[in-house]
Amino acid sequence: MFATDNLSPAVLFLLNLILGIAAAGIVTSPVVKMVYRSEFVRPNFKGDPIPVGVGFIFLLTALIALTVDYLLLPGLLGNRGTIFILGLSVITFLGFVDDTLGNRQASGLKGHFKALLKGELTTGGLKALGGGVLALLITLIDYRGKFGLDVSIINIIVSTLIIALSINAVNLLDLRPGRAGKGFLLLAVVIIILSWGSYDILPLALITGSLLIYLPWDLKAKTMMGDTGSNALGLTIGVTAAWSFDSAAKLIYLGFLIFFHLFTEKYSLTKVIAGNKILNYLDKLGRE
Repeated sequence: MFATDNLSPAVLFLLNLILGIAAAGIVTSPVVKMVYRSEFVRPNFKGDPIPVGVGFIFLLTALIALTVDYLLLPGLLGNRGTIFILGLSVITFLGFVDDTLGNRQASGLKGHFKALLKGELTTGGLKALGGGVLALLITLIDYRGKFGLDVSIINIIVSTLIIALSINAVNLLDLRPGRAGKGFLLLAVVIIILSWGSYDILPLALITGSLLIYLPWDLKAKTMMGDTGSNALGLTIGVTAAWSFDSAAKLIYLGFLIFFHLFTEKYSLTKVIAGNKILNYLDKLGRE
């Protein structure tokens, strides 16, 4: 066991990044082979059958890495480490249900909620409702006992929306190989810069490390993380932002999320990216 007081934020971040890399290095290849042997494959955007739903790698790496954290650095993450892994487990499960049982007859939040209004529960609707309730539960558990101090109903609503919309935002990016992973990394960099020195970014470091190992598989269209993985990445971004941002940063980020969702309901993100030279270059970077 190590005393966290003797370790700088930079060292702690680097240690957790390495933990994520090491854990993903252990589990990624065996998991991909396991999914492939189970014949759980689906055509990618080119029509080639590849393993789908392998994004539960992020949950596995978090389980391994957080266990090491709690063994060697007790007290570092406190209850938030437990809240994070439980939340990650639930959203990974909901994503896996969508990957295994879902169809694409309804798409987008609007499509799934229209189906709900007609009395039809889709797997996407289940994921949206479950993700929203999960976001509220995570927020309420974290704020438990803090009412009357610096916490109001507005704090609860803002944090809940940040987590729920972050989950869906990364999912909306997952239409081409590597796009969701790149979006996650871009948001992660912004969060790390704005929240440097906070212990709350350490789970983000774990998942970032695991994504660095997994991303080449996705970019080369050898696997699909599916909603299983994109939901896990989105929850990680949302929870970290909700926990580490100050009030002003939260409101700015929430405004961005609302704009992004309204934009993608009206326009095709893939067409917008293809029509912009810089975005198109970044989108294709590393892709075969």
